Amino acid sequence: MSTSKIAGVDVSTEHFIDGKRVASKQTFANCSPIDGKHLADVSAGGAAEVDAAVAAARRAFPKWAGLGPDGRHRVLKKFAQAILDHGKELAAVETADNGSLLMGNLARVIPRAALNIEFFADRALKLGHDQIDSPEVVNHVRYDPAGVAALITPWNGPFMLTTWKVGPALAAGDTVVVKPPEWAPLTCSMMADLANEAGIPAGVLNVVQGIGEEAGAALAAHPDIDRLSFTGSTDTAKLIGQSTARSLTPVSFELGGKSPYIVCADADFDAAAQTAAGQYLNAGQVCLAGTRLLVDASVADEFHSKFRAAVGHMTVGDPREKSTRVGPLITPEHFKRVEGFVDRALKSGVKPLWGGKRSSVGELYFEPTLLEGARQDMEIVQREVFGPVLTWQTFRDEDELVKLANGTCYGLAAMVFSKNQERAMRIASRVTAGTVWVNCFFVRELAAPFGGSRDSGIGREGGNWSFDFYCDVKNIAVLKGSFA
Repeated sequence: MSTSKIAGVDVSTEHFIDGKRVASKQTFANCSPIDGKHLADVSAGGAAEVDAAVAAARRAFPKWAGLGPDGRHRVLKKFAQAILDHGKELAAVETADNGSLLMGNLARVIPRAALNIEFFADRALKLGHDQIDSPEVVNHVRYDPAGVAALITPWNGPFMLTTWKVGPALAAGDTVVVKPPEWAPLTCSMMADLANEAGIPAGVLNVVQGIGEEAGAALAAHPDIDRLSFTGSTDTAKLIGQSTARSLTPVSFELGGKSPYIVCADADFDAAAQTAAGQYLNAGQVCLAGTRLLVDASVADEFHSKFRAAVGHMTVGDPREKSTRVGPLITPEHFKRVEGFVDRALKSGVKPLWGGKRSSVGELYFEPTLLEGARQDMEIVQREVFGPVLTWQTFRDEDELVKLANGTCYGLAAMVFSKNQERAMRIASRVTAGTVWVNCFFVRELAAPFGGSRDSGIGREGGNWSFDFYCDVKNIAVLKGSFA
């Protein structure tokens, strides 16, 4: 088996198909965004590897589905524990691979990944007990496993976001083929070994690495998948949707965002400023981030002062250091994309209140940036930058606020800061978004629905909404009095 030493951890660079490591003749280079260091040459799969993985998942499906929620629960609990047991290694590799903060991975990301597995394993035990009475029949609702699920995951949170899909899919009784992100595939490879260590049978969880246009496209177009869940860009989702439409494969898409961050005149400015500064975490590579600050004009100067002070603590640096709050962008290509957005905005007359250029820390480090003076129709307001770049706009009344907040093609999230409950709830109800956080940010309750509206996605996952997707929901209507 081909492995590479990453942050002191041996990580396989091969696919995981039908319980075995499988190499491809072709590879792709994987480099760390921290310093550009070459980490590994990773097997690059295509149609052949996808075919093999889907076939393995199909063969494994009857037995895995037949275990029932109780049988699967026992194995998945061991899987969750294996993640916790290897938390330090997973966190170190994730940081090396995608540049995310090491302390955040240790404290939040890895524990949450384990919880993603455990929560849905527990939740599945409660499914299928619903009865709906009517005058003539009793309706029995069943959640039957759907089959083979294709899971295509993003590079900005590869391990946590993969377990967010793997957890409910496996708990539902599906078998899965995971396509990790080519820019950060390594912890998904480790996940396969942990699943195997926990006793998940061969073929139930498969990992095919590769370039999106090759492995990802082959998986999306495969006629023998029953569900496809994708997190990533809106443009890629449109291509995937065209492929899955040929087989009428149900999809769940969690896509980009350009979320409004709303500060009302009666907000707690200290809390709002600290939380706003947090939008720069992970170098702004967070689809949920509130990248459009919308501030009541009557308090704009006061809040701006608080916000500037809070951003002063967002230290740019090596993500392995405890003091760092803003790490690198993922690749040189992505750095150029982020830099291009800012350069075009500046040439259009937009002014930087701070930042706006490469940090002196290193090649892929961009300064936390706030831009003022952009019109609503400008690219910098309308399109997702996916970097540490925020825009500043003000509003004078609630109608203007809602018009600005809803004035993009996205609808993933929003944040509202106000001490007035009636006002906060009224604004939240008028904003188009799958999730609206009031006086907080990034609190993800697994039992609650999660997803996007408009170009930010299709469907909802979380709680039973995940099982609505990963299961075939069946109703058995039994005529009353028809049995002796």
